[in-house]
Amino acid sequence: MTVIFPASRPGKPILLFDGTCKVCRHLAHWVQKSAASQSGEPTLIVRPVGDDPKALQALAPGLDIWEAYKTVHVLLPDGSMKLGGEAIAEVLRRLPRIRWFAGIFALRLFGYRPAQALLDAAYIILDKVRPLLGCESCGTSRSG
Repeated sequence: MTVIFPASRPGKPILLFDGTCKVCRHLAHWVQKSAASQSGEPTLIVRPVGDDPKALQALAPGLDIWEAYKTVHVLLPDGSMKLGGEAIAEVLRRLPRIRWFAGIFALRLFGYRPAQALLDAAYIILDKVRPLLGCESCGTSRSG
């Protein structure tokens, strides 16, 4: 699957996911449906990683395509990138119906973000059980 990325980064965050993974596709579809604002305009862009390292490099210089397959990434308009649980929290902050709840991940208690730590742990657990949920491709080489 080849995905053509825009030549320049758009003004919205981009969620990159493994389009060959059933689990990732299902979750990305839910995010895409949930990302519509009241006007119908998406609050973020959802894109499969694809199989073109050069196209990915044009969008996110320095991002290794295998790392993009292995861990969920959110590319932000300012050029920064969030991974794993931090990426999930960023996505949730962008979903209109969940935005009110997603603020919990930024709350600090004595300099520590307990809700974010729980989300990070949940992401690690999901990563470990994805094969049981039907994923046979996340983080694996696509070469022949």
